[in-house]
Amino acid sequence: MTDIFDIIGPVMIGPSSSHTAGAVRLGMIARRLLGEPPASAVIRLHGSFARTYKGHGTDKAIIAGLLGFAPDDLRIRNSLQIAQEEGLKYEFHPADLGDLHPNTALIELAGVSGKTLSLLGSSVGGGRVQIHSINGFPADCTAEYHTLIVYHRDTPGVIAAVTGILARRSVNIAQMKVHRSHRGGRSVIILETDEEITEDLCEEVRGVANVTGVTFLHAV
Repeated sequence: MTDIFDIIGPVMIGPSSSHTAGAVRLGMIARRLLGEPPASAVIRLHGSFARTYKGHGTDKAIIAGLLGFAPDDLRIRNSLQIAQEEGLKYEFHPADLGDLHPNTALIELAGVSGKTLSLLGSSVGGGRVQIHSINGFPADCTAEYHTLIVYHRDTPGVIAAVTGILARRSVNIAQMKVHRSHRGGRSVIILETDEEITEDLCEEVRGVANVTGVTFLHAV
């Protein structure tokens, strides 16, 4: 069944749901995953993004997202000036990011504390996005749900322990995906949930044996 927003598009500042609304969401997601205001950003644009980003305002949109603005925020038009005023340094570069959607960006951030983040994602139309990787590791999520991302060593019992914690807290899993580098190597669980992920839930998951990292993303 077609959703009405597939027809009329999201509430946004134009001109394009793909080149602006989706680009804002990519910036917002990167900022939220970084967990602090970014101090610098290197943004590599692929395909159509690289060819038309100035004319379609993709540069303003991504920077707006990094500043924490929503897709319908009137300040998007002035985001580059606002970034300069707030001390956010940024660079845009065209890049060939491989066999990916033409509206794809690799966003590399350094936060005010020195924390770093790399996010590879695509704006796939109608303001929607697809996240391909976080810090070089597969993520494969849309941020349309609350999302818990658990990095761990590929050992028996980790997935059961993590899903058990969510079950005890009455958090319903809408979708779950698991990626691993190789048997016994690095692995990641992506859990998209109907209920919000809280910091104390993340702390409990961090205590599971063989878990090496946990991050969460509220639906955007």
